[in-house]
Formats: sequence, structure tokens, C-alpha cells
Amino acid sequence: MGRKMSLGNNINFLRKQKKLTQEQFADRMGVTRQTVSRWESGEAVPELDRLVEMCEIFACKLDALVREDLPDPSGIYSEIMIKRIAPFKMASYVIISPDPESDALGYMDRWAESCGLKKVCPDVKLIGWDFPFVSQELKNRFGLHGYVAACVIPDDFRTDCPGVMFSENKEADYAVITIKEPFIQPFERIPNAYKLIMEYLQTNNFKEKNQENIISCFEYEYKRNDITYMDVFIHVDGVTKADAFSMFS
Repeated sequence: MGRKMSLGNNINFLRKQKKLTQEQFADRMGVTRQTVSRWESGEAVPELDRLVEMCEIFACKLDALVREDLPDPSGIYSEIMIKRIAPFKMASYVIISPDPESDALGYMDRWAESCGLKKVCPDVKLIGWDFPFVSQELKNRFGLHGYVAACVIPDDFRTDCPGVMFSENKEADYAVITIKEPFIQPFERIPNAYKLIMEYLQTNNFKEKNQENIISCFEYEYKRNDITYMDVFIHVDGVTKADAFSMFS
């Protein structure tokens, strides 16, 4: 019964996150409202094809829907911190496509291999951020979006390998939050992390800051003990006096 109740609670939680009533959710699933109610109360368990359909609606993984306690957000997000990030050099590439994030990160991963960066730094740090200069027509008519992926490179690394733009991010203060397993619910957990940072900045009277040669916001994905994490950085007005934190530490 405990597993049934966990699944029912998850369905209820995700349905409400999507701002769907039981009637609306039932209509999308092609079932009655009473069936949804029985799922959420634990009186009935959806068939596998129904669970897969729910995952598509909720943008979550099947394992998370069935096994995790999704209504409990503890452990998903770290506390928000203000960090001073030391200057770092990077090689970047922009892709505009239906799936630009995967395309751009994949391109930079291959570039790091071909130019020898992975031999110097086996644990290459890849960061990324949205590329905003995509017309509304391209978005609406063709489903295209833009994303920038970048490899953080050591100061002494040199290469003639083409196909990227080299630049430096100046020392700057960032509000930082860490997401645990961001891709279990990528369209919920990642946007919510940005929302939490913005609420934190507003509450504490911090301000976002756009400045030349400083990335206004970016994401850094990594694994630790077979668990995926993502750090979200948003640039703010200089507020710290602490030593700068290196992206290579």
C-alpha cells in the first residue's frame, strides 16, 4: 500500500504543478475523473502505458513518477549562495536548432576531444546558457531555439583547432543554486531554480547585473557519486569580499 500511496501522491502533486484539475487531467488521459481520483488515493494503479503517457504530460522520468517521493522538495535544491567567480577563459559555440542544448554541448564535447583539451583536462568543464537572438518567427514557425555551450579552458592551454570563439569571463559575483537530478523533471526543476534565485535576490535587495565580458547567467552540469547535479549561476551586483572561487577547483 505504501508504494501505491507514493505513486498516488506523485500523480496528485504533478497534476497540481501543471495546474490541471482532475477533470482536465482525466480528459487528457482519456479516462473519467473518478479514475484519476482512484489513482491519486491509491485505490487503483495505472497500467504501464498510462504511466508512460503521464510522464509525457508531466515531463518527468518513469522511475521518478513511480519510485520517488516527489511532493517532498527537500534535497532537490541547495541553499542559494553568493560566490565570487574568478576570471576564466573559454571556447564557445552557438547552435540554433530544435534541440540546441544537446546539439551545442555535444559539439563542444567533440571539439574538446579533437583539440586535445581532454588530454590536458580529463574532467572538462562544460557550461551553457540560452542564446536570446533568435527571431520569434523562427521559434513559432520552425520550433528553433538557440543555446551557447562553452568549455572552460586553462590559462596556459593553446590550440589552433577551429570552429569555436575564444573569450574570457571577468571576475564577477553570482547567485548560485545547485539542483539534484535536474533532468528527472527538466521543465519543472530547472525553471524553478531560476525562480528561487530571483525570489532570493528580490528578498535580499540584490540586483541582476548585465555587464560586458561577463555571462549574465549560465548552467554547469556534473556528476558526483553517480548523481547528476546542475549549478545555476546568475550575475549580481558586486556584494562579496571573499576570495574568488575558481571554476577549476
